[in-house]
Amino acid sequence: MEKLTYDFQDGKGEVPAHKHSNGGGWVADSATVDDSAYVGPDARVYGNANVFGKAKVLDKVKVYGNPKVFGDAWVCGDAEVFGNAKVFGNSWVYGDAQVYGNAWVFGYAWVYGDAQVYGDAWVFGKAKVLDKVKVYGDAQVYGNTWVFGYAWVYGNAKVFGDAWVCGDAEVFGKAKVFGNALVCSDAQAYDNDTVFGNAEVCGSET
Repeated sequence: MEKLTYDFQDGKGEVPAHKHSNGGGWVADSATVDDSAYVGPDARVYGNANVFGKAKVLDKVKVYGNPKVFGDAWVCGDAEVFGNAKVFGNSWVYGDAQVYGNAWVFGYAWVYGDAQVYGDAWVFGKAKVLDKVKVYGDAQVYGNTWVFGYAWVYGNAKVFGDAWVCGDAEVFGKAKVFGNALVCSDAQAYDNDTVFGNAEVCGSET
């Protein structure tokens, strides 16, 4: 049987590849994709990527490097999952979102829009990270939180509970934002700041 090749446009030229039996998307022979997973016709999985379980990779998604997408996770739109990232559980990554580095997105979390989750960050629970947000470092975003706008969450920060972080806000250092707290506009929570309960921080000071 003739050996198929495909150019994944990653600078490596034509490499041994095949069309996945469930969806028809191109998969490099170096990648591992279970028969139970779905790779849509325009999606691409390459490098040493792993897609398994009932995970779905749809639309124009690229999964490459050494990541793992598994469980019932969905990755769709123009999203990219790469590096050593893990996307699993019932999570969704879509739009132009990127999950990379050693980041984990799991549980029922959503990462979408132009959001980026990277470094050693974790986004999980029912958290929603959207728009042009960046979550990175050792940050954790979880619970029923919403992080949106142009917000940044990084360092060892934790955002959880039913908290909202939005606008141009930054949460970093060892700061914690939780409960029903709101950090918005150009506000900053940092160092050992704790914003919780029904607190609202919407200026430049915590």
